[in-house]
Amino acid sequence: MRHALSNPMLMVGLAIVLFVTTMAALAPWLAPFDPAEIHVHAILLPPSIEHWFGTDMLGRDILSRMLYGARVSLAVGLIAVGISISIGIVLGAIAGYFGGKIDAILMRITDMVLCFPTFFLILAVIAFLEPSLWNIMIVIGLTSWMGVTRLVRAEFLALKEQEFILAAKSLGVSHLQIMLRYMLPNAMAPILVSAVLGIAGAVLLESGLSFLGLGVQPPDPSWGNMLTEGKDNIQIAWWISLFPGLAILITVLGYNLLGEALRDLLDPKMKP
Repeated sequence: MRHALSNPMLMVGLAIVLFVTTMAALAPWLAPFDPAEIHVHAILLPPSIEHWFGTDMLGRDILSRMLYGARVSLAVGLIAVGISISIGIVLGAIAGYFGGKIDAILMRITDMVLCFPTFFLILAVIAFLEPSLWNIMIVIGLTSWMGVTRLVRAEFLALKEQEFILAAKSLGVSHLQIMLRYMLPNAMAPILVSAVLGIAGAVLLESGLSFLGLGVQPPDPSWGNMLTEGKDNIQIAWWISLFPGLAILITVLGYNLLGEALRDLLDPKMKP
């Protein structure tokens, strides 16, 4: 705990993540206006006391839309990473524990999927599906498991040669129990770091898809589609693009700082 509290990168990353998560959770109570309500008399108003972040071309409050957009970005990040981590743990654990032909087959499948650029693979899949929040979360999760698989496999390959695993095998403990009870808890540190960093990547992917019109569809707010709405008026209404862009930057920075700090904290070799 002392080492964690003395790590400024961890404290800054954790503060950003907690702040963004709190804003997203309390959006219905913190938002000063309905994010989808159109105000004809308040079109393209600059930041002011009434509208802290200004309004867009339909008179909608930018701050309110950003608060609700945070819920979308974090939901995509958490659920997509949950899917990718689950797939990666299962495939990596099987490949690392059993080895041999099973390991070779699973790793060649992983290598084959890694050959495709992730963003373009997601674009190809989304093109055949109806744009929706759930489709985005599922597709991102199903195309982001490869790194976790290789990470878990490496951990299991190292752990299965340890004395306590060999002792469990000699006592007749089942393979499933050995993997779940003895090996997986010892491999959770790098998995946790990968999950935190994966959330940042998922937030960027969702924002990119929404910016291209393949993600969350208007009038539902998303930081990505808010950037799209602002790019056409950036010369006369810079605030429409500036604040959502800063929100993406700060959120991704917070998760990256937290992930890097957790890597330093949980790695015994990094401890003083």
